[in-house]
Amino acid sequence: MYNNILIPVAFDEGKTVGAALDVAKALSAKGAQITFLHVFEDIPNFAVSYVPTDYLKEARTAIQAELDNLADGLPNARGLLVEGHASRTIIDVAEREGADCIVVASHRPGMQDFLIGSTAAQVVRHAKCAVHVLR
Repeated sequence: MYNNILIPVAFDEGKTVGAALDVAKALSAKGAQITFLHVFEDIPNFAVSYVPTDYLKEARTAIQAELDNLADGLPNARGLLVEGHASRTIIDVAEREGADCIVVASHRPGMQDFLIGSTAAQVVRHAKCAVHVLR
């Protein structure tokens, strides 16, 4: 059983956190901390001037609200929004927060994933704690 579980959350269309939460609940020890993490990827400098001024602030506010909604009603759960590169940031947050398990969803790999690696694959390769991958 795990005491500190990190669940990376992507708000892409069609993705749901339900399965990851079910697994996290099944794997958690009594009183375990569950953290829902979203990594807000940096917008490249060449593109940032095309983004409306308030968009990034509003997007961060909306994402944090969604993370907080996921955590509501669960004991010892919270939402965390950070900026950075997805896989590297997930690994860094897991280490910084003392996570002993990461429950991450994955998609069926395509050819591009074999060449550059998906976020889940990078997390599996480099995390210092247990990683449970859901497909």
